[in-house]
Amino acid sequence: MSLTPQWLDELRNRVSLSGVIGRSIRVQKAGREFKACCPFHNEKTPSFTINDEKGFYHCFGCGAHGDVIRWMTDHQGLPFIEAVKELAAQAGMDMPEMDRQAAQRAQAAKSLHDVMQAAQDFFVASLKAPEAERARAYLASRGFPERIAREFGFGYAPDSRTALKEALGQFPESMLIEAGLQIVVEGKTPYDRFRGRLMLPIADQRGRIIAFGGRILAAEKTDAPKYLNSPDTPLFDKGRTLYNLHRAAPAARSSARIVVVEGYMDVVALAAAGIAEAVAPLGTALTEHQIERLWRVTECPTLCFDGDAAGQRAAMKAVTRALPLLRPGHSLRIVTLPDGMDPDDVVKKRGREAMLDLLGTARSLVDVLWEGERDASPLTTPEDKAGLKARLLAHCDTIAHPDIKTLYRRELLDRFGELAFARRERPTFTPRQGGTFQPRQGRGPWKPAPPPLPAATASRLSAKVGSGDALLAAVLAGLVVHPAALARHGEALARIHPAQAGMAALLDALLAFAESGAPLESTALRPILLERQLEVPSADDYDGLRFGFLSETSATALDELAEAIELIVDLPAVESALARATERLENDFSEDSFAEQQRLLQRRLALLARLGQMGRTRASL
Repeated sequence: MSLTPQWLDELRNRVSLSGVIGRSIRVQKAGREFKACCPFHNEKTPSFTINDEKGFYHCFGCGAHGDVIRWMTDHQGLPFIEAVKELAAQAGMDMPEMDRQAAQRAQAAKSLHDVMQAAQDFFVASLKAPEAERARAYLASRGFPERIAREFGFGYAPDSRTALKEALGQFPESMLIEAGLQIVVEGKTPYDRFRGRLMLPIADQRGRIIAFGGRILAAEKTDAPKYLNSPDTPLFDKGRTLYNLHRAAPAARSSARIVVVEGYMDVVALAAAGIAEAVAPLGTALTEHQIERLWRVTECPTLCFDGDAAGQRAAMKAVTRALPLLRPGHSLRIVTLPDGMDPDDVVKKRGREAMLDLLGTARSLVDVLWEGERDASPLTTPEDKAGLKARLLAHCDTIAHPDIKTLYRRELLDRFGELAFARRERPTFTPRQGGTFQPRQGRGPWKPAPPPLPAATASRLSAKVGSGDALLAAVLAGLVVHPAALARHGEALARIHPAQAGMAALLDALLAFAESGAPLESTALRPILLERQLEVPSADDYDGLRFGFLSETSATALDELAEAIELIVDLPAVESALARATERLENDFSEDSFAEQQRLLQRRLALLARLGQMGRTRASL
């Protein structure tokens, strides 16, 4: 069995070192690292550190040091091959075949690194030749300092079909083809892939050259692609590689930020402006593998996209790629650049500080998702709005983590509710004799308002509903009795935000239970809640008013539960709107402000009356 260095590197990248070690000893988060008491010697104060970004552990007490494979051999006592097999199973990787061809491929991969380094040396030397004048002029026009050009390894591929092949004559032609440096066309002699281009090397996380990118220089070659990358090879997988990650990762640890831009010239431009923590995908949209690699560097990478329609589509594509991968503490932030500008334009025309200011305006993933779907099509009809809701919920369904899925549903449904159920136009009012205002409905004859509640009753109910704790406790207890109501009222319940942590945890658990597809039966739900140490509140008495839904299973009891849920949602919103309307009335007494305040007052009294009637009806039974 032959395990190539590339295969072992991929294994280390796919496995979380802290996660593996955390299964054997207790580890604690400490900044960007983890710490623990060293398992290799007795100690009371933690001196054992785990660095997921660098992929190693180290004890400052006894000097124990190694990567995830070393941990399995030294701490778990496994033979090397068995350790690799166990880690490969965790990472979902197949072990290499046990044959002579595998050993030959491992040797070939090692040799391919030599081929790529020799090609880089040739391209760098060629940039100094007289025929590379256009390449040097282009670099000068971009304003890249000599230090940056040298650090990033700019070179030049001569406009010849055989120049590279002749320069690398010490390597067989088959290796040049396997490395992606030459193209094979049936019936023709292989020829150099890169010709007449400004060259940039692409490195892996260890800084070894694995591919190249080339920018065309001849304006007359309109049929050729502007940028050309190496094809996938045994060394290079463009869907797993991020340009400049080996340089950006150390810089990102200092700035606590990593920036993803669209192209490698943008990366170079930002580095020239002093923003060294930038990377770029290689000709494709950001992939799941690339997102995972970014999260190994920082928990919330910042993505930069152009402000045009294409940039917005790219942002939404990144959002949909990231949603299934989300886990606690890990997300994306997105920056929209000014229309028609890329990062290079921003730093050249507005300066480095302007780019840093833009990075500071990065929006959260949920904001971008909401705004992208909200603005995707007109929302003029009920069908349009229902389509928006369906799209939002479809996105939520792709999220694998149950807590994050529930929180996204609640957040997006709250925003949808504010948009779809906005307050309607105010009723018209006409002045009375004596300077007061008399409400008049916009349609039909005027009707007197319903009689108000007695002052004592209104005051008592208002005081109890003001906190909402007792009524909410009753509703939560009722949902445990009638879990089938969760599906029916899920959207309304998602808009409730309990102030007490215990009630909030219980509500989240109930919503998650409804979404899990488990049988909606009280007998199945109660053991789950007890296992999670969630206490079901006892609220069978509400200031002398008893709720039938806590002890009955009739249709009337379910209707009462629905009414109680509506009260919990509506009353706080009406109370808040009434307070704002009263403040406006005091500051600007007008027909409109008076009308709005009176409408909300009547609405509040009507809700309180419903609560009182519901309790009185039940108490009389």
